[in-house]
This record gives sequence, structure tokens and C-alpha cells, in this order.
Amino acid sequence: MTASAKSLGPIALLRYSAWDALFVGLAVVQGVVLVKFPGVLVIGIGIWWNSNTVSHGFIHNPFFRVRMLNRMFAAYLTVLLGFPHALWRSRHLAHHAESHTQSHARWHWSAELVTQTGLVILLWGVLLWFAPMFCLTVYAPGFALGMALCALHGHYEHAVGTISYHGRLYNLVFFHDGFHVEHHAQPSRHWSRLDSAAGQTQTSRWPPVLRWLDVFSLESLERFAMRSARLRWFLLRSHKRAFEQLLRDEVLQSNSIRVGIVGGGVFPRTAIVLRDLLPAAQITVIDLNHGNLETAAPLMPADVDVVHAAFDPRKHADFDVLVFPLTLRGDRGVLYQNPSAPLVLIHDWIWRRRGTSRVVSWWLLKRLNLVKP
Repeated sequence: MTASAKSLGPIALLRYSAWDALFVGLAVVQGVVLVKFPGVLVIGIGIWWNSNTVSHGFIHNPFFRVRMLNRMFAAYLTVLLGFPHALWRSRHLAHHAESHTQSHARWHWSAELVTQTGLVILLWGVLLWFAPMFCLTVYAPGFALGMALCALHGHYEHAVGTISYHGRLYNLVFFHDGFHVEHHAQPSRHWSRLDSAAGQTQTSRWPPVLRWLDVFSLESLERFAMRSARLRWFLLRSHKRAFEQLLRDEVLQSNSIRVGIVGGGVFPRTAIVLRDLLPAAQITVIDLNHGNLETAAPLMPADVDVVHAAFDPRKHADFDVLVFPLTLRGDRGVLYQNPSAPLVLIHDWIWRRRGTSRVVSWWLLKRLNLVKP
């Protein structure tokens, strides 16, 4: 070892980044908390959190320069989480290698896997022998909870294609785990260097473990509204008022204007409202979801152009006005920071006021923001 390496002390043992010392420390803290405050939630949430942070980072970039230290840490994670880390590693790397073919993950026995399997058997054996009630009523339910959360997490990261989540708090607590599309693009890239590929990544409004809430999505509510003439009338009236107030001094008197509506499927209220307000405008709806466009077709104004595609600011740069929905999948902040048209209208939650803004409806918790470059 060189003199400079010696001067760095423990940091010199780390192979990729000094940030990995934080992961090692947090894994140790988790072990201490588990011993001091054993409980179903502590066990379950700990397994879920560690599997998607410390263990995940360790799989892709083993922390230590010395192979024996990596084996020792893998053994510690095995006992801490209650399953062989080598098995988790082989299955996860197979997932990356085979994500395009949807093949079943393959694994094979190795000396390390045999050792770690023995540690798991020993762990469960000791708990059953010395603390059977604790094992059956606390540890086992906690372990099951952790496995269920991990399964839910993994499923919804890929349920409708690989999806990222760019929420700051989640990515702080889970150490950039939300940058999932970015991670799949560069699996060997260290977690601390992952960041948002703004405007180029499919994102969700929910972190993976809560993504089942999309069942109650705005699109689902719109499909419900499609069944009621009264609800459609309410939506058209409230949206028309907001659009009219924002566009009155901008384009309502224009005779030649190009309007792009992003994600205008399901109930095409924006297309209906803007066709009424801007009778001479050239209006185009851009929506990647063919099913939504089919649902919207009966109510879509006849002279509105429909494009079945994902919005791309480079390809769709010839509009005077662009309208973005509340259901937008992507980095909404980019739209506010770099508007891609002379006038950009963005549907947003009522507490997110940006630029010139009008409330669509307090009942809908929704407002319409107008921003300019």
C-alpha cells in the first residue's frame, strides 16, 4: 500500500466512492436498531429500504478493494436481511441482462451462496430455538412484510415499462433509487452519479411502492366523467373560463395560430374548449396512448388533427401555443424553466402557482398556469 493510501485510512479501502462509507455505516446502524428495537415494521421496512439502497448499490459496485471485505460485508447483509445476498445479486444482474427478453432469472450454486444459505438457516434455527414466539410473531411477519414490499417495489418499477420517479425526498432517503430508467441505461454507473435525464425519461407521479395508486389516476376519473353529461358540462365550463381568462390578452384575436395539446385523449375537453375559443386556430392533439385517442374520438372536434406519438420538443417545435395536462409523465419543472413555445399552458395542482395563473376549479384542486420563454 502506498503512503498516500495509508494517509487516507479506511477511505482507501473503498473501491469506487467515499459515499459508500455512508452505506456501510447505515447498514451497521440498521443492525443496531434491529437489535435494540426489534419489531415487525422495523424488520420489514429495513429489509425493503436496504434491498433498494445499500444492497442494490453493493450489487452493482462492490464497495471494497479487498475481495475478502466484500465477502464479509455480503455475509453481514445476508444475516441482516435474512436471505443470501449472492442469490439476490445473481437474480438482479440477470434481470438487467434479460430485461428485454423477459426471460427467467438464472442462478447457480457457488461456495459463497452455500455459505450464505448456511447463515440464513443458522439465523432461523437460532431464533426458533431460543426465541420461538419472537420468531413466529415478530421476525417472520416482518420478514414477510419486507419481501412483499420488495416484490411490490420491483413489480411497479417495470409494470408498464421501466419508469423513473424524480421526487426529491424519495431520492434523498433512497439514494437516487428513483432514477430507474437512468440506472437501466447505465447499470454500472455509481448511485451517487445518477441524476435525472430531464425531458428524456418516462416518469411516474408515485414512487414504486405506491404506484398502485395509479388505479385511482386522473385518467380513471376522466373515464368516469365520460359517462356523465353533467360532469362533462362542469369540466368544459370550468376549463373554458380559465383558458379564456389567460388567453384574452394573448391570442383570442389572432386569426392564424398553431396550438399543440399534449395528452389530449380520454375526454378531449381542452380541444373542445380551444376550438370554441379559437375557431381559426390549427389545433393538433399529440398523445402516445392509442386507447385514449380511441376513447376521445367520438367527442373530438372534426377539424382537430390527431398525432399518435410521444411529445418531443425537438420534433414538435412549430407551435405558437402548447398545452400540457395534469397527467403529464415527465419532469414538469423543465416545462416551467424552459418553455418550448411562445405560450405554454400547464395544468397543475391548485397549490402550484407559476407564471400567470387561474384556478380551474377548487373542487378539482386544479389550476392552469401560463408561462413564456
